Amino acid sequence: MPFVISPAPRRRRLVALAVCAVVGTAVGGVAASHSVGAAHGPATATATPVAHLRHVGEGGEGGEGGEGGEGGEGGGGGGGVVGVFSDDPTVTHLDPDLLAALRRAATDAAKQRGIQLVVNSGWRSAKDQAGLLDDAIRKYGSKAAAEKWVATPETSEHVKGEAVDLGPAAARTWLSQHGAAYGLCQIYANESWHYELRPSAVKHGCPAMYADPTQDPRMRQ
Repeated sequence: MPFVISPAPRRRRLVALAVCAVVGTAVGGVAASHSVGAAHGPATATATPVAHLRHVGEGGEGGEGGEGGEGGEGGGGGGGVVGVFSDDPTVTHLDPDLLAALRRAATDAAKQRGIQLVVNSGWRSAKDQAGLLDDAIRKYGSKAAAEKWVATPETSEHVKGEAVDLGPAAARTWLSQHGAAYGLCQIYANESWHYELRPSAVKHGCPAMYADPTQDPRMRQ
């Protein structure tokens, strides 16, 4: 029988070389991945939301501007928080007696509890009010449904400067307990933000609330 070199050692060498190549490729891939991660940051990182202040006169927190919460459709102006001492027209065009009562209440709320009264919507132009009503009709599907939240320009107490939508929630809670002492009363049960001046409330307490503006005789004039 002739002498033949066994192929087994050669096969073992080829296998060993193949294994080394695979391992090398894997290590290189991991290194490249780490390099990309270092350049771009972790893949799981998410952007931090940017907080923003909406005009408080901002389209209202509700009232005739729309249903409730910390912002809805309401009334007028640019950006930033509007307090009761602001020179923003949504404040300065309010009835003088209402504004004086608001400022007395705001001063005491700040001193007693560190609470700021914010005007989410005060005076509105008739044009703004008409726009709010149109928006509400689109939102609620009919004028009848919209009128539970938004008055017409002809009947709106905001257009007259005799109503104000207030926030935040802490301020409304404080007013629900102390507002009557300043003649400031919530008028509608479905609008915890909508306040008007009722001078008799100082001695006799606030009158019973209407369920919503459609129950208010003034809205049917």
